[in-house]
Amino acid sequence: MASSMLWLGGWSWVILGMVLIGGEVFAPGVFLIWFGLAALLTGAVVGLTDIGWQIAALVFAGFSLVSVLVGRLLMRHRNEEPDAATGLNDRGRQLVGKVFKLEATMLGGEGRIRVGDSSWRVTGPELLAGSEVKVIGVEGATLIVEKA
Repeated sequence: MASSMLWLGGWSWVILGMVLIGGEVFAPGVFLIWFGLAALLTGAVVGLTDIGWQIAALVFAGFSLVSVLVGRLLMRHRNEEPDAATGLNDRGRQLVGKVFKLEATMLGGEGRIRVGDSSWRVTGPELLAGSEVKVIGVEGATLIVEKA
């Protein structure tokens, strides 16, 4: 009798799912929501069938695995959306294809260009100060240039 009072069936999984989804507000990143979704689905399965807690735990584990994998796919596609494609928050990628003048002669394949009020380190062929260079790529905080 005591164990039946502790086990609320499908409702315990629904409550767990709501707690996990609510916990997403306090946790960095997006991971509790997928376990919360798995718990809600487990609650539905337990509510519709009469399975024991052992099988319910296995169902939860299966739903957790599937929901986390689906969540990773969704997040990966979301991260490849326009912001990542246009380089909105990646200043270096925004400069690819643009032409600038070298501040000083490039020695050893390294030099500097001025972009607005900032100076950028560049690598490329050895050119004289004042030469026009075109940005063709980015490697970390260094721009890769070629003669324009």
